Amino acid sequence: MGTALPLAVLTWYAAQHPDSPEIIMAKVAMNQDRAQEMRKAFVYHQNLLIRFMRGNGKLAREEQREYTVTPSEKGFKKDLVNFTGKYEKGGKLFDYNEPGFEYKGMDIDGDLANEFANDLANDKASRDGIANDLFALTAEKQRKYTFRFEGKENYRGMEVYRITFKPKKASLFDCDDDEEAGCWAGEALIDTHEDQPVLVTSWLAKGVPMAVQVLLGTNIKHLGFKVAYQKFANGLWFPVTYGGEFYVRGVFFYKRTIAISVVNSGFQKSDVSSTIEFQLPASQ
Repeated sequence: MGTALPLAVLTWYAAQHPDSPEIIMAKVAMNQDRAQEMRKAFVYHQNLLIRFMRGNGKLAREEQREYTVTPSEKGFKKDLVNFTGKYEKGGKLFDYNEPGFEYKGMDIDGDLANEFANDLANDKASRDGIANDLFALTAEKQRKYTFRFEGKENYRGMEVYRITFKPKKASLFDCDDDEEAGCWAGEALIDTHEDQPVLVTSWLAKGVPMAVQVLLGTNIKHLGFKVAYQKFANGLWFPVTYGGEFYVRGVFFYKRTIAISVVNSGFQKSDVSSTIEFQLPASQ
């Protein structure tokens, strides 16, 4: 079954095959499109934290960025309203106050901090900035994946479907250029009543080849991300927390455990002065 079927056909087929992962995800795709349209009316606050830990467990670098996010007709606009950073040198921590700061000629941590901030939380192809190639929710992304129904369960008082997904062709490099290739596998918890994602977890579908690890001394372990969604009183579903932690070893000498955390809050309709209040989900 494709994801472009008319709603009436989807409804009939879903009644005949209630546990079909393709039908569940097709309805999720339609709901995601509607939710993205609704999000265009809201301004919100975003807090982004990126932390780099050395192999000995000590802090190497940390940046905290606070944005005001204003969705637009074709995407969103992010204004940096506060920034704090610190780096370690000679056993001491030093502060800095602007993104892109480099305290030495080859500052890998500084370069990576900027890349992660832009690639993982500033994706112009998505409505909310979260890298949309990590999560196979929209109809366009679902074409690259196969889905499997794992059952129903209770998650924090909600009845959810557990759906696992993997790319039709796993890749480390061709996620955007190849129509069937994908870099990520994962699982999604879907609200059974509204067919909206509650929690989506992703991880690399294919590991770094052993030859690369041996010859270049480069590896990435435990690379994966979680995004949690919450429903507001007006029926809007929005990603409220997003993050992950992973280990990177690059060309023998560079070793870091990197954590990234994004929290969206303070949602306010752009044409009214009232703020929507809600409780953030507990830490995943």
